[in-house]
Amino acid sequence: MCLAIPARIVEKTGGENAIVSLDGVKKEISLALVADAEVGDYVLVHVGYALNTISPEEAERTLSLMAEMGLAGEAAE
Repeated sequence: MCLAIPARIVEKTGGENAIVSLDGVKKEISLALVADAEVGDYVLVHVGYALNTISPEEAERTLSLMAEMGLAGEAAE
């Protein structure tokens, strides 16, 4: 089973890369598969790649469910 986690883009670092944040943890990822993603957008991240963009509402709903299951700590807050 694969899991993609919603994260918010906080900075574009040039080329096809960006910094995302999830619960205060920042990570550099590739935007090669979602070239239209911008700072502030939520993307689904899997193994260092953004797979697609999702709405802020969907991201919050997913992060909340993950927090309830103990998979994302306090990510929904």
